[in-house]
This record gives sequence, structure tokens and C-alpha cells, in this order.
Amino acid sequence: MTQNTGWGPAGGQGPGGPGAGWGGAPQWGAWQPQSPQPGVIPLRPLNLAEILSGTFATMRRHWKQLVGVMLAVQAVTLLVMALAAAIAVASVFSHFEPVFDPPFGEDPTPEHVVPLLVAGGVLFAVLAVIGVLATAVMTSLCPAVLREAVMGKPTTFRAMWRAAVRRAPAVAGATLLSILIAGAPMIAVLAVWLPLLIATASEHNAPLLVGLLPVFLLVAAPLAVWLGIRFSLAPAAVVMEGAAPVTALRRSAALVRGNWWRIFGVTLLAGMIAMMASFTIELPFQTIGMFGMLPVTAGVENGSGVTPAAVITAVGFAVVAMVVGGVASQTFQIAFTQLTAGMLYVDQRIRREGLADAILAEVGAPAPDAAPTAPGAA
Repeated sequence: MTQNTGWGPAGGQGPGGPGAGWGGAPQWGAWQPQSPQPGVIPLRPLNLAEILSGTFATMRRHWKQLVGVMLAVQAVTLLVMALAAAIAVASVFSHFEPVFDPPFGEDPTPEHVVPLLVAGGVLFAVLAVIGVLATAVMTSLCPAVLREAVMGKPTTFRAMWRAAVRRAPAVAGATLLSILIAGAPMIAVLAVWLPLLIATASEHNAPLLVGLLPVFLLVAAPLAVWLGIRFSLAPAAVVMEGAAPVTALRRSAALVRGNWWRIFGVTLLAGMIAMMASFTIELPFQTIGMFGMLPVTAGVENGSGVTPAAVITAVGFAVVAMVVGGVASQTFQIAFTQLTAGMLYVDQRIRREGLADAILAEVGAPAPDAAPTAPGAA
């Protein structure tokens, strides 16, 4: 049961109609109220600079909740994955030696090979489900934090954890549906191309079909990108409106309609910023890990004695440094891209549905629709 927070879909258009600014078009010589800003953004249609600055402001103000929940999710995920792998290995441990070290001159028998294949397939499926759910929790965390940041409300680790976990299944459903729909053009190309390739494998047309595959994919790629942007606001709709996956996809398509190019450009720019920043974050950890391996590498090249303990220590240090860098990089990349998508969602709803009034009503701030009282007036 979702809580009625006032962020549900509006029944009508906002002030001034779709795409209008705050309070409609200003009149010449009239007093123009300043847009209220209870949180990280002014409650009016946002430009690119305000979207990016609002994203960074949210990360700066609520970094403890963002980093804390994401690190907790990744820690739990790694533990659960390690436990699943250990259970899988233990369940078929007796089959490893007959398969990978059979007696001389003998081949592994199906009674040993089949259990390993089944265990590997099951483990892959379990790890995939765990990874999807973990990513969904981190994805749903960002709109939950952004909602409080826009209203200027404080957040806590516990509240954000509960909000992220509660909406994670719906976010996972919306994300998987959007991936399947957006990837449908690519899947259709492969579904047609692969049978043709198999049918003409023994003929002279096979090289031509292989060469045409990139052309077919390039034709399908624009449609896939268009669909991906059309559904890019679905996770925010799931978290902020409590929408079901299919409803969230419809809400995203409705909000993106008429502003596809603008949302595409902001999303592309945010992705590029996130990639460059993530690389900058990860690079020092990779460098530190490589430097940690230098003494061992130099010892091996010089022929000097290198103890197994030194090798294990150096490798362990390098692995830990790279894992820490990867986690920090992934945390920033997910947080920045999802917060930017959430900003676009809020911006579109302010433009189309008058969300600013709902936010002001929830925080208890007066709407800026009354002119100031003249000094000395009764």
C-alpha cells in the first residue's frame, strides 16, 4: 500500500498549460514573484545548468544516505553471491575431479558432467537475479533521496533503505520491461539474420550476410535509442508515484512526449559526465594497485627470491584497491545518472502538471501567486 504523498499524477495541466513557465507568461511592468526553492532546485521549469547543479547539490547534501545505502547493498550482494557460489560448488564438489582430472586415457562421463552444467546454469541464473535486484535497489534509492532533496527535507539511512527496498521489485520490473521493449528492434534483426546465416552457411552468400549485420543493427539502433529515452523516466515514476511497472512506462512516455530531444541531450550529457568522473575516481585506485605489484614483479624479473607470502600480499592489496575503486566508481555513476533522470522527471511534471503547487502544499509553503502588500496598507 503506497502512501499518498501528493506526488501522484495530476489530473490536469499546470499553470499556463503544457510547457508553460511558472505561473504562466509574465506581463510587462507586473510584479514577478521569485520562484520558491524549498530544496535543491527552484520550483519552476529548469534549464540544463539547474538540472546538473541540482543533481550535484543532492549528492552533496545527502551523500551519507546515498553512499551508505549503496555500499550496504553492494556488501550484502557480494556476501549473498559468495554464499550462493559456495553452496553450488559444495553441492557438486565430488564431480570436479572426475571431470577436470579424469584417469589417463578416459573421458569424463555424463554422470559427472551433467551435474556441473546444471549447477553452473542455476548459479548463473541466481547471480543474475541477485544482481538485477541489487541494481534495482540502488536505482530506486536515487528518486527517493531526490524527492526529499527537492522538498528540502532531511533524510535518514533507515528511511531511504526502506524506501529503496520497498520499491525495488517494481523498479526492476519497469527496467526489464523497458530493456526488452527498447531492445526489441535489435532482437528482431538477430532473429531474422541468424536463421538466414545458418541456412546459407554452405553457400557463397554467408560472407555477404555477415557484412550486412552491422548495417541492419545501425538501422535498428535509432529506434532502440528512441524507445530507451521514451521509457527513461519510468524508475522515477515508480518511486515517486508508487506506480506499477506498466503504468510507470506509460507515465514516462507521456512525460517525454514533445521533449524527446531535450531529454535525450541531457541524458547523454549526464552519461558522459558520469563516465568521465567514474574513470577519474577509479584511476587512482588502479594505479595504487599496480604500484603495489611492482616489488613482486621486479623481484621476479631480477631473479631474486620472492616468497609466496609476498606474492599473496601484493596480489591481495592490488585486488582490494581495484575493488574499492570499482565500487566507488559504480556508486557515483549510478547515483549521478539516476538523480539526473529524476531531475528530468520533476522538471517535466513541473512543466506539464503543476507539480510545484503540490510540493509547496506538502512542505507547507505559500504559493507565490499573490502580490506583496504595499507598505502601510491595512
